[in-house]
Parts: sequence; C-alpha cells; structure tokens
Amino acid sequence: MSGRSLLLAFCLAIGGPAYSQSQQAVSDQARPDLSDASYERVQAVTEFTEDFSQAESFEVMQGGAGTVDKRVNADIFSHPAANLSFEERQQFLVGNGLFRKDWVSSPSSTLASDGLGPLFNARSCQACHVKDGRGTVPGFDPEALTGNMALLIRLSLAHNQNEAVDSVIEALEAPDPVYGHQFQPFAVPGLSREGDLQIGYESQEVTLNGGETVELMKPVYELTDLAYGALHEDVRLSPRLASPMIGLGLLEAIHPNDILRNINRPEAKKDGVTGRVRWVEDLETGKKALGRFGWKAEQPTVKQQAAVAFSADMGLSTPLVPSPYGECTFAQKACFKMPHGVQNSQGAHEVPGELLDFVSRYSENLALPQRRNVNDVRVLAGKKLFYEANCVACHVPKYVTRRDATHPAHQFQLIWPYTDMLLHDMGPGLADEGGAWAREWRTPPLWGIGLTKTVNPNATWLHDGRARTLLEAIMWHGGEAQAARDRVAAMTPEDRDNLLKFLESL
Repeated sequence: MSGRSLLLAFCLAIGGPAYSQSQQAVSDQARPDLSDASYERVQAVTEFTEDFSQAESFEVMQGGAGTVDKRVNADIFSHPAANLSFEERQQFLVGNGLFRKDWVSSPSSTLASDGLGPLFNARSCQACHVKDGRGTVPGFDPEALTGNMALLIRLSLAHNQNEAVDSVIEALEAPDPVYGHQFQPFAVPGLSREGDLQIGYESQEVTLNGGETVELMKPVYELTDLAYGALHEDVRLSPRLASPMIGLGLLEAIHPNDILRNINRPEAKKDGVTGRVRWVEDLETGKKALGRFGWKAEQPTVKQQAAVAFSADMGLSTPLVPSPYGECTFAQKACFKMPHGVQNSQGAHEVPGELLDFVSRYSENLALPQRRNVNDVRVLAGKKLFYEANCVACHVPKYVTRRDATHPAHQFQLIWPYTDMLLHDMGPGLADEGGAWAREWRTPPLWGIGLTKTVNPNATWLHDGRARTLLEAIMWHGGEAQAARDRVAAMTPEDRDNLLKFLESL
C-alpha cells in the first residue's frame, strides 16, 4: 500500500463529521472540530507509544498525506506537499519564485521588484533560509566572518519588572531608540548601514559517561562601526538564526487546545517542566492569538511571520506591516528621505496582498520528506532512549491537525513534528540578552533535523547556530531540560550513538 493510501486509511479509520470554519476559537470542548467519538480515536492515535520493537503505523509519513518520497539531496526541503491540488501547486510555484526573488532599491526600471530597504538584512527570503533549510552563521574561524546575515540580531531594552504586563497579550519590549528592534548591516546606496557584527567563541569542554568529551562553543557578540551613534546602555542582544521552512502550515493547523494540553502532560510534570503559551496579536484580526512561529513564539500565523520578515529583514511593506521604511527609526532622519517602492500603478504596498498570499502559500506547503530507516534496530533503540530520557516532555511526537483547518491539504493529518509549541526556560547557558524572555525558547520541531547538513552543509543548530553537532545541541540544554540532558550525558557511548541515529532518521 502506498504512503498516501495509508494516510487515507488512517483518515477513514478516525472518521467523524466535519465542523464549520466558525468554530476556530479556543473552546472549553477538548476538540470542537471533532465529534466525541472521533476525539476519542484521535486521543488513542496520539498517545505516546510503549512499543519500540517496530515503527508505529504511519510513522514514516511524518508530514501526513503531504509527505514526499523524493531522492534525498540538497533540494529535499524544497518540494511541494504531495496532497496539493493542481491550483495549489500553481500557487506554490509562484510563491517559490517570489521567495527566491532578489529585491532591489528604489527607484528601479524593474516594476514590482523594488523597494528594498532603506536598511535591510537580506535581499531575498532564500538568502537566509538556504534551500528552505537552516541559515548559515559566520564560521567559528574569525577569518571566516562574512556579511551573511542569516543570523539576525534583535535589540531590546530591559523590561521594567515593576511595570504591569498584560497577562494575556504581553507587551513588546522597547526597541533601541536609535537602532530599533533589529540590527541592519546593509543599506541602499546613499545611506549608511548601521554597522558590523563581530562574533567570537569561548570554548568549554563537557565530559560524558565513557570518557567522551564534547567541546561547546559559546558565542560572544559585538556590534562595531556603528554609524548612528552609540547603542542604549541598557540594550540587550538576541541572535536569531533562520529556521527550516518545512511543515509550517501543518504546525499552524494544530488545534490550540492540543497545544494548551501540553502544559499539563504527565511527562512534563516528571521533570518539573513548566512550558507556557505566549499570546500575541494577530494583525489580520486584531485579536489575541497563540504564538506559534519564531524562536520566541512571537508570531501566530505563517502569513504574519512572512509579513514581519518582509518588513524587518528587507524593509518591504505589506498590508499587514504597511510602512515602506521598514526598520528606520526617528533618530535615523536620512532613512526617511530615501525613495521607497510604493507606486500608484502597483498598489499601496511594495509587496501587495496577493504577493504576500503567494509567499504564504509557498511557506505553508513545503513538504516533509519521508522518515528513513524507521525499522532499523539502532534507530528503534535510539527512539526508546529518547522517550526514556524524557525528551518527549517538550518534543511531543505527534498530533492530528484540526479537521476545520483553513487549507484542505492541512486538514485532519497525522503529523510527527516533535514539539509542544510552548516556551521553556532553557537555563543560563542558552540565555541571550533579550530582556524578559532571555531564557525562554519555543521548542523547535525536530522533523527533518537529520537532513540539515544534506540541505546546507554549513548549517549548525540551536537559535544562534552555536552547536556544530546534534550532541553539542543536546549538551547545551539546561533549565527545564537539564534532567533530560543529564540522562543523555550518563548514557553509554553506544546508547548515545543510537539516540543520535534516531534523531538522524527524522
């Protein structure tokens, strides 16, 4: 039976009537999009396994019916989901072109391709999300430092702990008064860029059971050659590496109640894990929404994530973020005198709503590749160790997406992202300088992680790319993940190798 037939069999087995689009809000019902009988069956399907003798049903199809079985090469993250309609594939291809497109500064002879900046980090989406995978940070050799800014530096002023903070929608931290919310190393002709980023690394060794040592590299950041004066004395720096693009639409289709339920999972309580939701504003509706995307869970939808990236990273306006001046601040007066790309003949924004929709459709429908070696003895042993170490307290393996998801391709899919979508205190070792949420990071999905370097040989892991190997990434875990990290450190070398084999199969 083919993979798509298996997924169809799963959907038929679960059954249950469809619910209307009006039932989108978080409800007292466990899953208002499902009948009681369907919900019970979904609960059974998504229970944590206790059988590690063989792969689970449908486990190979980690992205549901959209999972692709393609040759594993550098393009493995760039395929459209297998269950898209013909029309959706056409939208995907148009969005792909826009995602790869290099924008230019205004004025330009090329209509609808100008408006870059005035200050910016990249000229295209693809420049940071290399082949739709992880971005590349400057090398650990200081001489390898380049202008590649897939690693963004967010700026904020320390939150005043004496001020009241909305318990539902948390106030944004104040930007640097001169340099704004994000450091911009590039500028259009005639305008000074903000400066340079310098990265140094401090080495520290960790000894594991069996005598193995792991060298961890702690980054130290400095912003130099500042063109607009000094940074505020209380400014905090928060590095953010571009993340993989695969499966984003499926993550958006996880029901909010399933994410909220992760807070009180028994596995979490075992190690005192206390993940929390971050509530943010949905710019389209003006209402509170559950934050799902970004290292700090700061965006609720793929579309909003794309719009904010257009503005903050490239200085391009959209209907959701309409200023054509991007990250220009009032202290950078020359920035507002530069030409922008808004043209009456092209509409009110540099990236019109239709183009933003195309990019969103592309971003929502990049397919997950099939799992590999799911029945390999060492992979199964590693999976068992992953559960026994209680990595699943945060990296929740599987969900069934909502039956009333906006896009048909995302509806009622059994998916395996290995994330709880919550923020967690990861301890002082991974803390940035980012104010109120310095130690908190959203659990990143693990699906596709084993193909990271196949897609981008220079890719590294964690929010700032400091981890050169998956084992290094694990050893950086602290805070709520300290107990799980310590269990991995205490494993025999053979068991650790098996654990890594499992991760590499994802």
